[in-house]
Amino acid sequence: VQLQAFGGGLAQPGGSLRLSCAVSGHTLDYYAIAWFRQAPGKEREGVACLKMREGTSYYADSLEGRFTISVDDAKKSVYLQMNSLKPEDTAVYYCAGRDRNNRFVGRAWLDPRRWRFWGQGTQVTVSS
Repeated sequence: VQLQAFGGGLAQPGGSLRLSCAVSGHTLDYYAIAWFRQAPGKEREGVACLKMREGTSYYADSLEGRFTISVDDAKKSVYLQMNSLKPEDTAVYYCAGRDRNNRFVGRAWLDPRRWRFWGQGTQVTVSS
């Protein structure tokens, strides 16, 4: 089981970026896939999550509707579309997966300790 995140880079405030998480196997092999981020000196925090079979998505309250998580099963990829970027969005972004033996309810997805599979991070920097 492997997850690989890429697509980070430098963006200006107000700009957009799309991150990709390439999945080995099939996306439906996972119960859920999520994006987390970690800024320097801060704890890793949940950004967005998608339950793969149900198609239910979850977002951190702080995002104010700026980010969208989506999946392309044919491309074995999960995406994070980030719009109206702010300097405080600067962080290393990670994608993570969990299997059906590790289900969650409600906001429990936000806890990074419960995610078993992690990809390497991709740096997002928002600066003018």
